[in-house]
Amino acid sequence: MPKARITKEMVIDAAFEVARAMGAENVNARTVSEKLECSTQPVMYHFAKIEEMKRAVYEKADAFHTEYLMTIDSAKGVMLSIGLNYIRFAIREPNLFRFLFQSGFAAGNSLLEMIDAEELLPVLSAMQGAMGITLEQTKEVFLTIAMFAHGYASIIANNSLEYDEAVVAAHLERAYHGAVLAIKEEIK
Repeated sequence: MPKARITKEMVIDAAFEVARAMGAENVNARTVSEKLECSTQPVMYHFAKIEEMKRAVYEKADAFHTEYLMTIDSAKGVMLSIGLNYIRFAIREPNLFRFLFQSGFAAGNSLLEMIDAEELLPVLSAMQGAMGITLEQTKEVFLTIAMFAHGYASIIANNSLEYDEAVVAAHLERAYHGAVLAIKEEIK
């Protein structure tokens, strides 16, 4: 009976699941091959270096995170939904959150560089449409909310704070209104 062919996509999916369940620091040929129920040979065939596999997993996790953020609750509004989703992601997917934002794996990409990344454009466009301001002004509001939400998410992802959505939502609303007010005052 011929063995099933292990594709590169299968390796990435298995490595993603390892990172999700056990943390990216546990992504290696052995853990991924165990997940695939195969030897390490197919894993190493597709990824000669573990760093290359982690890069592919990082890209998959980033796309997963973006999709998660864009599940908007229209009753709460775009900004609040995105901020709360960012924090909820840290709660529900702490290993992926730490991999994406605390592992240093995205080193070389500062927040100021990331704000101009093509991958962030759907988030910024949704926010811009909701606020009715320019893209550059939207980026300024985004930076304020991103820093605020990231602080909350990081503290929660590292088990240092219990999540209370009503309190967090109230704080995000204040930060959002303050950022928008500051932008509007600059326009005057």
